[in-house]
Amino acid sequence: MDTGVTIDWEKIDAIIENYKANPETLLMIMQDISDMYNYVPPEVIPILTERLRVKESLIYSVATFYKTISLEPRGKYIVNICTGTACHVRGADKIMDALKEKLKIKEGQTTDDNLFTLEAVRCVGCCASGPVITVNQETHGGLDRSSAAEVIEGYKP
Repeated sequence: MDTGVTIDWEKIDAIIENYKANPETLLMIMQDISDMYNYVPPEVIPILTERLRVKESLIYSVATFYKTISLEPRGKYIVNICTGTACHVRGADKIMDALKEKLKIKEGQTTDDNLFTLEAVRCVGCCASGPVITVNQETHGGLDRSSAAEVIEGYKP
């Protein structure tokens, strides 16, 4: 399957070797690959099964269990809206609605320009700052509809 992504096989090999091709490190290897591409490209899966000596079904199980791992291409910026209790009572649903409207996508989707992916997460651990969103590794708190839209605007080229 060709996804149009150029795989850097040397970096993939380096990641696997960094963990000594230990099958118990599958999650960490997949996370490192996901950090490179914002998902685990399907072309990499046969290499993981061969080098780690794991079943393909285990790779799919890990990918579907952990929210940080995706087998589908995602945007350059992963926008996570915290929907935990503290953020929920402070209006996380309004933030989600505002960002769906601004980005013209639904939760779990990626914009046509592959710039943003919108996801809900249970908690980001910043309850006192809610409602909170993260954009990749950056946290933005104390948001309302308009300030959340401004945060997204700041990531556009």
